[in-house]
This record gives sequence, C-alpha cells and structure tokens, in this order.
Amino acid sequence: MIDPAAENFLKTVDKSKFNHEPYVKRVEKPWGYELIYTREELPYTGKVMHINAGKRQSLQVHDEKQETYLLLSGEGGVIVENNNGEMETVEFEIQKGYTTLVGQKHRLFAKTDCDILEFSTPETGTTYRLEDDFNRPNETEEMRKDPNRGWKN
Repeated sequence: MIDPAAENFLKTVDKSKFNHEPYVKRVEKPWGYELIYTREELPYTGKVMHINAGKRQSLQVHDEKQETYLLLSGEGGVIVENNNGEMETVEFEIQKGYTTLVGQKHRLFAKTDCDILEFSTPETGTTYRLEDDFNRPNETEEMRKDPNRGWKN
C-alpha cells in the first residue's frame, strides 16, 4: 500500500526528464584535468580534479559558487583564507571533506599526482583568479562554453 501523499507526489513527477545515460566531460587544465560527471542543467556540480604532482590551481575566489572537496588519492591540499583573513595551508586527509564558501580565497595543490572529488553549487558567476601560474584570465560563464574554458593547451 503506497502512502496517499507519496502517490499524489508521484503523479506530479515528469518522468520524461529521467536520464540514466552515462555522462562525463573532460576539461584539460594546465595543472591536470577535470572530469565533470554531472550535466549542466542539474542544480549542483560534481567532478574529479586530477592535479599533477607539484602543480597548483590559481589562487581564486568565487562570487557565487561554494565547494566541498574530498581527496580520493595522492597527497595534496588547499591554501585557504581563514576567518581572520589570513591564508593557511591545509593538507587533505583521505576521505575527509573540506569546504570553501562564496568569497573565500583558496588554491588547491598537489604534492604527488592526486585526485580530488569536488561537489559544488552550479558553476555560475565568475571565478576571480587573484594569482595564476599560467597567466589565465578570470573564468566567466561565457568562457565556460569553450571546451577548455579559455585555456589553450
């Protein structure tokens, strides 16, 4: 016997949007690559970031996006702004989550080749690159339409 409230809810579900086809979008980056495994129309983003040993991402801040990271393999971490506005280095522990919020400066790095799982709000707004080892500009929504997001490898 199905609960009447559940039965009423199920009548409202648009099953035409159900999609069980596998999906992955690879985005090359100068520090490694990303495997984005959530479709753009979803209200969240999931990806694996592979950062090559000795490389780091830009020191950046987001105006709309917040992120949570989970180290899957290797050794790496984040240089992150604390609640006093100071930058500190946090080395990730395997299978523990770390979060950066909107407006919080951060930079992921790899000591060895590493894979970091990232869950986030949708990739909207601007990623302001405060420092970048590869001289890339800020990443805008328009730039995200480019297969490599403005970076030429």
